[in-house]
Amino acid sequence: MKDTLIILTPGFPSDEQDSTCLPPQQVFVRALNRVFPGLRVVILSLEYPHRAAKYDWFGNRVIALGGWRKSKLNKLFTLVAVWRWLVRLRRDHDLVGVLSWWCGPCALVGKYFASRKGLSHFTWILGQDARAGNGFVRLIRPGADQLVAMSGFLADEFARNYRIRPVHVVPNGIDPALFERGEVVRDIDVLGVGNLTALKRYDIFVSVVDGLNHTIPSVRGIICGKGAERPRLEQTIGELGLKEKLELSGELPHREVLRLMQRSKILLHTSSYEGFSTVCIEALYAGAHVISFVNTGSPIKNWHVVNSEEEMLARAMELLQSADTVYESVQPFAMDNSVRAMMALYGYKDVAME
Repeated sequence: MKDTLIILTPGFPSDEQDSTCLPPQQVFVRALNRVFPGLRVVILSLEYPHRAAKYDWFGNRVIALGGWRKSKLNKLFTLVAVWRWLVRLRRDHDLVGVLSWWCGPCALVGKYFASRKGLSHFTWILGQDARAGNGFVRLIRPGADQLVAMSGFLADEFARNYRIRPVHVVPNGIDPALFERGEVVRDIDVLGVGNLTALKRYDIFVSVVDGLNHTIPSVRGIICGKGAERPRLEQTIGELGLKEKLELSGELPHREVLRLMQRSKILLHTSSYEGFSTVCIEALYAGAHVISFVNTGSPIKNWHVVNSEEEMLARAMELLQSADTVYESVQPFAMDNSVRAMMALYGYKDVAME
């Protein structure tokens, strides 16, 4: 019986303690292990860790090439190395197929290898790869039935930009086991989670906290993440006199971030673009409300979509001041169901589950 799935990815955790590298993808692989215990998973990582290495990650084999962010010649060598590893893995294992994360370099080599060797291959569109300007789409020339979008919004975005509509939609999900049980005190009014980049627009987050502070002097906010925008944000926070109101915590382990979500009333998601933010569905499960500019595709309980900074501030003020606001756990998607949907595309059924 076919027993091995190959995952191609730009990056993967360097060890089992590396919880901040692609947490949703980590949850996906662990869910694969849990739901399909008879499935062997081999991960080929092109870029991160930034070193060539072979190691085990919770029983999954990881082969890191560590060479993408270098010269064009080095990138070519990396793709050749991936191809050689794919040949070796096909020789040594009975492959279920190949799954590429993001429609980029991984999908390029994955699509052509699978096509040449008669294997099933799917590309999971996860965010930025659906935007206009992705030159790899022209090189890959994917078939619509080989594309899996993480959300209906991403399927629409990809179709709008490349005139190819992904046939399949498999949402991201969460693992409830990662969340602590028991009563929590919601002592954080607004929380932000993500890299401190211009795309995330945390200047809006700071502005909203400033607006809340005029009416709710006890307001408390935290932003978790690291990045180049931190000095500018620190300067703005200081100029607005918010140092006692808004904390930049830096990058935290994934479980610590989830604990902060359970202590939070609102997750503010200020990004200008997002495929389907995992932090939003994690925050919903943690019992917080979510306010974002993200198009969710369909209404989700306690996820409030707004169109402007002014609307974001007004909605946050309303939620924080209303005695009727209920903080309850909402679970739109579970990762166990997502991996079942993904593996169904390959026609895979684990004999251990029968």
